[in-house]
Amino acid sequence: MDAKTFDKSKLPSRHVTLGPSRAPHRSYYYAMGMTEDEINRPFVGVASCWNEAAPCNISLMRQAQVAKAGVKEAGGTPREFCTITVTDGIAMGHQGMKSSLVSREVIADSIELTMRGHCYDALVGIAGCDKSLPGMMMAMLRLNVPSVFMYGGSILPGRHKGRDVTVQDVFEGVGMHSAGNMSDEELHELECGACPSAGSCGGQYTANTMACVSEAIGLALPGSAGAPAPYESRDEYARVSGKAVMALIANQLRPRDICTRKAFENAAIVVAATGGSTNGALHLPAMAHECGIDFDLFDVAEIFKKTPYIADLKPGGKFVAKDVFDIGGVPQILKALLEGGILHGDCMTVTGKTMAENLESVKFNTDQKIIYPVSNPITPTGGVVGLKGSLAPDGAIVKVAGLKNLKFSGPARCFDCEEEAFAAVEARNYKEGDVIVIRYEGPKGGPGMREMLSTTAAIYGQGMGDKVALITDGRFSGATRGFCVGHVGPEAATGGPIALIKDGDLISLDAIEGTIDLNVDAAELERRRTSWKIPPNMYQSGAIRKFADQVGPARYGAVTHAGGKAEVHCYADI
Repeated sequence: MDAKTFDKSKLPSRHVTLGPSRAPHRSYYYAMGMTEDEINRPFVGVASCWNEAAPCNISLMRQAQVAKAGVKEAGGTPREFCTITVTDGIAMGHQGMKSSLVSREVIADSIELTMRGHCYDALVGIAGCDKSLPGMMMAMLRLNVPSVFMYGGSILPGRHKGRDVTVQDVFEGVGMHSAGNMSDEELHELECGACPSAGSCGGQYTANTMACVSEAIGLALPGSAGAPAPYESRDEYARVSGKAVMALIANQLRPRDICTRKAFENAAIVVAATGGSTNGALHLPAMAHECGIDFDLFDVAEIFKKTPYIADLKPGGKFVAKDVFDIGGVPQILKALLEGGILHGDCMTVTGKTMAENLESVKFNTDQKIIYPVSNPITPTGGVVGLKGSLAPDGAIVKVAGLKNLKFSGPARCFDCEEEAFAAVEARNYKEGDVIVIRYEGPKGGPGMREMLSTTAAIYGQGMGDKVALITDGRFSGATRGFCVGHVGPEAATGGPIALIKDGDLISLDAIEGTIDLNVDAAELERRRTSWKIPPNMYQSGAIRKFADQVGPARYGAVTHAGGKAEVHCYADI
């Protein structure tokens, strides 16, 4: 595509490249070795979350270089920059997890500020770890410049005792070890072999869930979420993504033209159909908020309720992301849903074609046991369920994929932070039939809405995964399994009912009817409220305190600003 196709006078980069008054600005570009022709082309931000914190991110710089080549081939000038990530697998189980959800906002904010400050015309975003995927897509929707998202790819499965394993198995191994069912030597052997390559966690945890979302919502090229991170075929997707963003500039097709209400419904359908992470119910409302679309936890849950569960993926099932890639990738999932009449086929995508047009040449692979047709689902309703009731008037969420018992009732066993709960679990200081309550871990109360994988995995490793339930105003890792209810709202720190529970109170959970109730009469709860005081919080400064001051309820995505509805100007139109 020739640079002459693009009229710089109508693009944001005109503010830093055109006219005599911009001579000082252009001098900086010449200092970086740019030619006059390159300065006169559209500027495309190529953002990645590359870092050396975890395997999720270490291949992203390689892919960014190829994306830049694609931008150049198609007549643009790429400008690479990086942003942060906090990797949940390493942040899990200690105070570091308070940084995780906060990082989603920092990622979106930092991309926005870089794009605004330098007047870039478009964005290619490459992300690998859990919060970096929604954070990157939130920035695209906020800025509304032509954008293409690309997932950095999943990790290859590890091997242990002749079977595929993931980091989930290691977390559960800790529980087995504490129960005396795994030796020091075997745990060490497991940890050394579970994560054999670059890439994000291999099951249908948050990263792979949101990677599926990127294709389903139309921001990523078809098939781009599939190839594992080490595969060189992923680089070709990066190159084509770079070229695709230039076509979007030429056609002025923007993220909000693509991410309509129906596109968000497609995204929620894919989360439910794949038994994806409960975090999908947090990130989709946050993404919708960026473009002014009402799409809260209850809207997501309504879609979950009527979506069949068709993908046999870990943690509830047998297979991992590489297995999906081997049978044709995310388009296989989308094709099954489209043929089953579940998916909106008329939604626009970054190809410039509709979802149905993208899938026209895809033939559903019947010679495999990973993705089922809608006519023969694993279960008739989704792998993730929304709950509401006297304990959670603002809703809650539970992953039911792989669960045999969808009802649970038992006495509460209350803890005011995850560390207390984990210590009790490690010491086996709980009983079969208990409903373990972990509170003051919500967006404000945490602050930061920590994930509870260390605790839930330890319970499973002790063989108690189907014998107790766990509820929290915090979150769960996509790798969590068992009757684990998260996002309970209102959260404890705002005086929600979860703050008023006492040990022994009867809690009833029903994932069939979608209810979560505290069986204590209203008068008693009101008596408790008069003596309730929020516990002191040690985070009184810095980014985590700032997040706590600004963050809203989990029901609406735990967002920190007024969003698209309050917008009076859009960056893309400056």
